[in-house]
Amino acid sequence: MKIGIVKEQKNNENRVGITPSGVVQLRNAGYQLFVEKEAGVGSGFSDLAYEEAGAVISTVDDTWACDMVIKVKEPLPSEYHYLREGLILYTYFHLAANKELAEKLIETKVTAVAYETMQEADGSLPLLAPMSEVAGRMAVIAGMQFLQKQYGGKGLILSGVPGVAKGKVVIIGGGVVGINAAKMALGLGAQVTILDVNKKVLQKIDDLFNEQVETLFSNEKNIDDVVTKADLVVGAVLLPGAKAPTLVTEETIAKMVPGSVLVDIPIDQGGIFETSDHATTLEEPVYVKHGVIHYTVANIPGAVPKTSTEALTNVTIPYVNEILNYLNGKEVRYERMVRSGINTIDGKLVNAAVAESLDMPYTEII
Repeated sequence: MKIGIVKEQKNNENRVGITPSGVVQLRNAGYQLFVEKEAGVGSGFSDLAYEEAGAVISTVDDTWACDMVIKVKEPLPSEYHYLREGLILYTYFHLAANKELAEKLIETKVTAVAYETMQEADGSLPLLAPMSEVAGRMAVIAGMQFLQKQYGGKGLILSGVPGVAKGKVVIIGGGVVGINAAKMALGLGAQVTILDVNKKVLQKIDDLFNEQVETLFSNEKNIDDVVTKADLVVGAVLLPGAKAPTLVTEETIAKMVPGSVLVDIPIDQGGIFETSDHATTLEEPVYVKHGVIHYTVANIPGAVPKTSTEALTNVTIPYVNEILNYLNGKEVRYERMVRSGINTIDGKLVNAAVAESLDMPYTEII
């Protein structure tokens, strides 16, 4: 069985599917590894490091020709010609906001296994969690940068100084992303508010932060009240496989003070701000609407590729063998995880949440 690691093509996406240590693990499991030339350079991993780990450095065509291809981000239109029947593609897809790609995967009969929908029985998303941790922390760092006056921001520091009020950070969503954003914002000295619809989540946050974070039930009025007064708002809501709900209206955003910053982390699932009308890139990360700076980068962890790649490899590699065994009809330990990760197979869309979001036919996986 041949496994290929291709070089990412998304703008400023310097992460890579696995580290050299991940190659060692898969080689020890009996797989042949092919790594596209310079695929890991952006994350600090040389071709030599992969060769020493036991991989073959190959061309892009040869790498895509492998039985399974491991990536970080979804294939771009320029890569669609590599999609084919028999290919197992293991990566982040976020198909709920990308009907064109979903249709292409179905047309080419690719088996698409999505990191972001692999779900444990308790509802947790272990393959999404490490990137959520990175994205939550980076969202606050990016937000603080764009609050600086030279970037068009209000010209304030989140910590304040003695005699000057702290900056107000509002986080909508109390999951992994929201908690990590709160950790960073509190560490920088900000005044932090988290909103969520789950009372148990709010209780957990209250205990976790020892009442240092204000918690509010997420509803239209509370969102409007706190967002209009915020300096930085972080969108951190995720529905596994589904399109993100629009929670903050354009009317609310129009009432914010000019120079405030919004960071819409689930933009690759459609985003939660009504004014998040398109994803941006790390090269051109922001745009302004109603005087408010919108940071809608779809691959925030790509800004710190070394940390992100190492964290991602830790959680994705243990399931490679499970996926391949399951698809070959063998008994596996983590069948629920594997089944929930498969989005398309044999020309059919088999993830209910994705199908509902895209208004496309759903077939239950056999």
